[in-house]
Amino acid sequence: MPIELGSVQEGVVTGITNFGAFIEMPGGVTGLVHISEIAEVYVKDVRDFLKIGDKVNVKVISIDPKGKVGLSIKQASPSARSKPKKFQISFEDKLARFLKESEERQQVLRRSTESKRGGRGSGRRMD
Repeated sequence: MPIELGSVQEGVVTGITNFGAFIEMPGGVTGLVHISEIAEVYVKDVRDFLKIGDKVNVKVISIDPKGKVGLSIKQASPSARSKPKKFQISFEDKLARFLKESEERQQVLRRSTESKRGGRGSGRRMD
């Protein structure tokens, strides 16, 4: 079965790197799923989502002149294909969520730093 741009096929994970996973598809063709195309959520470590030997559905998103095949797991999921565009999270919404979560993390770090340095309410008296 020839690899066609836009087709969805089942493949097997044959290799994992820091930047993605290699998937072997029918016919022995191997393609790369970039880390950004693994899931709808932030992927810090590919190994948290995939392991060698996993069977996954992938969508062919690019084929370059040298024959390198770019794949996507998140675009191959039925929810991604059936979801109307207006229900997909926009970049602005993702950015707003990131900024909110980042501020919350910063507050936790500030509180822990203050307690280590003897910040407010540390009980030290200045006589």
